[in-house]
Amino acid sequence: MAQSSEIGHPQTGDVAVDDLSADQAVAELAWLAEQLGAANTDYHRDDAPKISDATYDFLKRRNTAIEKRFPKQKRSDSPSDVVGGAISEGFGKIQHVVRMLSLGNAFDDDDVHEFDQRIRKYLGLEVDAPLTFTAEPKIDGLSLSLRYENGQLVQAATRGDGATGENVTANARTIADIPQMIAGAPEVLEVRGEVYMSHADFAALNARQTEAGGKTFSNPRNAAAGSLRQLDAEITKARPLKFFAYAWGDLSAPLADTQSGAIDRLNELGFSTNPLTQNCDGPKAMIAHYRKIEAQRAELGYDIDGVVYKVDDLALQRRLGFRSTTPRWAIAHKFPAELAWTVMEAIDIQVGRTGALSPVARLRPVTVGGVVVSNATLHNEDYIAGRDGNGDPIREGRDLRVGDWVQVYRAGDVIPKIKDVDLSRRPDNTVAFAMPKICPECGSDAIREAGDAVRRCSGGIICPAQAVEKLKHFVSRAAFDIEGLGAKQVEQFYADGWIATPADIFTLRARFGEGLQQLKNREGWGEKSAANLFDAIDEKREIGLARVIFSLGIRHVGENSAALLANHYTSWAAFEDAMTTAQVADGAAWEELNSIDGVGAVMATSLVTTFHQEAERASIDRLVAQLQIQDAEARATDSPVAGKTVVFTGTLERMTRAEAKARAESLGAKVSGSVSAKTDILVAGPGAGSKAKKAADLGIETMDEDTWLAMIGDA
Repeated sequence: MAQSSEIGHPQTGDVAVDDLSADQAVAELAWLAEQLGAANTDYHRDDAPKISDATYDFLKRRNTAIEKRFPKQKRSDSPSDVVGGAISEGFGKIQHVVRMLSLGNAFDDDDVHEFDQRIRKYLGLEVDAPLTFTAEPKIDGLSLSLRYENGQLVQAATRGDGATGENVTANARTIADIPQMIAGAPEVLEVRGEVYMSHADFAALNARQTEAGGKTFSNPRNAAAGSLRQLDAEITKARPLKFFAYAWGDLSAPLADTQSGAIDRLNELGFSTNPLTQNCDGPKAMIAHYRKIEAQRAELGYDIDGVVYKVDDLALQRRLGFRSTTPRWAIAHKFPAELAWTVMEAIDIQVGRTGALSPVARLRPVTVGGVVVSNATLHNEDYIAGRDGNGDPIREGRDLRVGDWVQVYRAGDVIPKIKDVDLSRRPDNTVAFAMPKICPECGSDAIREAGDAVRRCSGGIICPAQAVEKLKHFVSRAAFDIEGLGAKQVEQFYADGWIATPADIFTLRARFGEGLQQLKNREGWGEKSAANLFDAIDEKREIGLARVIFSLGIRHVGENSAALLANHYTSWAAFEDAMTTAQVADGAAWEELNSIDGVGAVMATSLVTTFHQEAERASIDRLVAQLQIQDAEARATDSPVAGKTVVFTGTLERMTRAEAKARAESLGAKVSGSVSAKTDILVAGPGAGSKAKKAADLGIETMDEDTWLAMIGDA
């Protein structure tokens, strides 16, 4: 089914996934990774989402569909592998003993039936075999984990990035729905649920804030998240927060044998659980309960954005296990999003880190789904003109002009997007928009290369916009993450001429002296803060290889792909030599780079090209001279198959193929679909054919399913 480019990629959003070419898939997956990454930051870290859940999920669903159609094009920084967002610097960190994962999504009845079918196929269940699910409202709030030891609340943490959350224990203690002590609980009990605010309490809070001249909140979710994440617990105490428990993490003893039984047990222990939670005997019952909850949505008194289905039997949940970011045994059936009309008052051009000229609509402020919107992305000149990259019409060929009435859709971007335009309300004096061919920041030619969806500034590092954005990326959390040197400070230092390239950051102390008199004289800085900045910079002179690769800001190289490259080459010397030696589409070094799982021709070309550009290479060399780059850590070797490449073939009789693959990967093995000289083990069941023969010819260790299971045992 075709997707709408009005809330998707401007060139391929109208193209059905089955009709995409491989090159189109690469381009759209890159775009989706960027948009969804920004949306994650807005929602999870900043408590300031600029998208609705439904539109975010629409884009994530498109991403998943493209990855399924083109598995070799899946990016190493795919949104499919991301949970939550980075945590705020204002709180201490808590490592989750059991990761807090997100949920996969269903958007229509067919998706719910497919969810049921996937589970049955994974478990090897017949179509008519009994299988019970729970269905519960999906609360639109902030995820929270509560750890009790010997019945006493000892810590509370937000989800954060799934592995590490924020320590909000003092704040959680002020919420009436959260017990401080519980009787009859396991020795260790980690309760998970959602902090939220009722509609009535939200309205009363905003009224008080207005009367006191304080900040008002755009919606109950933001109010709840902002209230829980206060550095002063007294502020949290004054806010009317509530908590629903719906899951658990670390346990010293099971709560029950079923999901519904465990929820009942949490209720008996004193936690508020949602009364609309119900057991369902299959997809028809699940969908019926969804319709019932949807009909009551406006009367519930709190925000929900869907219904969550979970396999009820906890033993089956354990068998089903997890993907990288989501459980196989649960899914969220989401509600649709909202639209609004407003006037487009101007079109501005912004220049990004890669030189892309991005048109942005300046809108007459309008509320969309509870959030005030005043800007929207316009993608590129083709999108504005009403056509896709192939010249085919979008919006039935209607272009966008300053003064138009436009329909805004809160899609998965830093800023919302334009869905449609009302030509009947177009002023008579409007003119068609013309994309500038000169960079507005540096005056260099803005060139649109063949096959590229956007026009790019050719100025490179001489373009101040590109230089500043590259520096911001360099100090970002996943890169060097220098305490005290964020985006605001980077802009200030660049404007003052103190830094122009990443290497300049590490020469600040030498160039300006211990006191950095110029910095001490600036508002907000003193001798201590200047000294602290110097020390923070020096602390990052010794840094891991993956962070260095990511920090370079090379196009198409995200955080996960940087880790892949680091794990493959292990040292900066080896990585640098490979990138220097490689020639695009030629030679052994190029072949090795492309053989890395998760690295494709697009990323490889970007890497090699960067290291062969004189100015870029000089900037990298100056940076590396300031650093001590740590080698990548070796893979864990605490299982008999860690680091080995395994191929399964033939019929497996004691587990499904999906279970076998998941188990092997959980033990550190890489599962491949084909036999090659790099294969370490072939697990061959009845019916094994050409793969078994090829393995024998190559001298690869071959074993049956029983031998494989005996080898991995309880590892």
